[in-house]
Amino acid sequence: MNFQPRREEEVDVNLTPLIDVVFLLLIFFMVSTTFIRESEIELTLPEASEEVREDPLDTIEIAIDANGRYFVNGNALINTQLTTIRQALNEVRPADAEPVVIISADADASHQAVVTVMDAARQIGLTRITFPTRIREKE
Repeated sequence: MNFQPRREEEVDVNLTPLIDVVFLLLIFFMVSTTFIRESEIELTLPEASEEVREDPLDTIEIAIDANGRYFVNGNALINTQLTTIRQALNEVRPADAEPVVIISADADASHQAVVTVMDAARQIGLTRITFPTRIREKE
């Protein structure tokens, strides 16, 4: 009988295959991810004739959705009061230039909501206002 203790082999876990699999998964998700900037505001713009104009450099974008909520440069306002709109416009207004105010109103937005934004812009001295539209489909 052989009563000598057996030598126990050290257990070695090789992490190289695991690292390879994680690296391949990382590459897969990086390649398959889309980087499309989608708007969170659902707007249906009114239609107009096909007139293309170039965009000015200094702009302030105001969006009004169908529920009457206001968004200044993509940031939602906490309420619909005139003072809140005026304050938001003052915060994003560049100091050295007169920007163009782009009012993107949903086709179902109330006329009063658009007039309120125009009034707030006029009160702080912004007079260059434009409205984007969709191109009317030819029938």
